[in-house]
Amino acid sequence: MAGHPGDTDEQQGPPALAVALRDQAEGGNPRVTAAGRGALAEQILEIAFARGVKVREDAELAEILAAIEVDSEVPVEALAAVAEILSYVYRANAAPAAEPEDPAR
Repeated sequence: MAGHPGDTDEQQGPPALAVALRDQAEGGNPRVTAAGRGALAEQILEIAFARGVKVREDAELAEILAAIEVDSEVPVEALAAVAEILSYVYRANAAPAAEPEDPAR
């Protein structure tokens, strides 16, 4: 998840903040696995993209999740928003990959 809190038209470049979550397959709440700002946020996103992890931008939720200690479960108060993100990720992962267009057609 990436966020640009207080974005303005003048701000360009790497995300101000990125937070990584891991879904707990055994039924626990998702965990914050990484969080960082600036260059660290860029590294988090590079790793996510390299591993094919879906990324969603939500500055407000990223700020909330960044306040959670790394390797801690997401608190109940934030679960509804996290559930929405996980639903998006699961749907995106289940969608068939778009086939490249044939330039000969």
